[in-house]
Amino acid sequence: MRKKLTKAIFPVAGLGTRFLPATKSVPKEIMTLVDRPLIQYAIDEARAAGIKEFIFVTSRGKGALEDYFDLAPTLEQELRKKGKTELLEILKDTNMDSGMIAYVRQHKALGLGHAVWCARRLIANEPFAVILPDDVIASEKSCLAQMVEAYEETGGNIVAAMEVPPEKASSYGVLDIENDMGQMVQVKGMVEKPPADEAPSNLAVIGRYILNPTVLRSLNQMKAGAGGEIQLTDAIAREIGGETGVYGYRFRGQRFDCGSKSGFLQATVSFGLARDELRDDLLAYIRDVVAMDNAAE
Repeated sequence: MRKKLTKAIFPVAGLGTRFLPATKSVPKEIMTLVDRPLIQYAIDEARAAGIKEFIFVTSRGKGALEDYFDLAPTLEQELRKKGKTELLEILKDTNMDSGMIAYVRQHKALGLGHAVWCARRLIANEPFAVILPDDVIASEKSCLAQMVEAYEETGGNIVAAMEVPPEKASSYGVLDIENDMGQMVQVKGMVEKPPADEAPSNLAVIGRYILNPTVLRSLNQMKAGAGGEIQLTDAIAREIGGETGVYGYRFRGQRFDCGSKSGFLQATVSFGLARDELRDDLLAYIRDVVAMDNAAE
């Protein structure tokens, strides 16, 4: 019988140098889209997919991340005293029950594969998800929940995939497709950041994975790949042709690259426009800016 997916790894050890000086004292994952930090979007997506155990791979300077999921008795007491029940409910969504979250340290930045390997003892012999909080996905049904359905159907390793323009293929891991089944594709190869004219397809891998524990055994070999780092895609690629195989899943939704300033701003505008109480004012401002820009040309 296939084991149920209940564990997810969140690699959050990065320094966030593209967002300096903000990330000098604030973990990038705590930076907010409108009024919720990046990590909250990732947690909510995982919860919606049935995840019960949350494993954070951290590094020095991530204390604010741990505090965020803790109780805030003084703040809760103050809100209760002032009768702000709606804010209390919002705050309650950020709390995590004791034992649901575990933290492991990645002492050296040796790549995404190494970050996942650091959590191996907490995964043991179970399937697990990997969620990169930099990739925020707006969708009716959470991206990971969509992937869980595909996993239950195939039992294979599954990576989230989206179509990208050929000129942008060199920024992603790209899938070499053996069999295109519509929403899903069976994978015969994965190429990390290929030149545009050498990309085997336009299907790029983004930061959502459902993996079988055999991937961890591959990571045990500690083989360095692109950039001298231990690459997760290399370990996944070794599963191709194996018992469970590797599949790409075309998720339904819009992905924002919040690891870049431009993507972060785009996500902020998009999520702001999706909020009824913010939409009118924000839209009016955007129209004014566009009108002034056009008038200046």
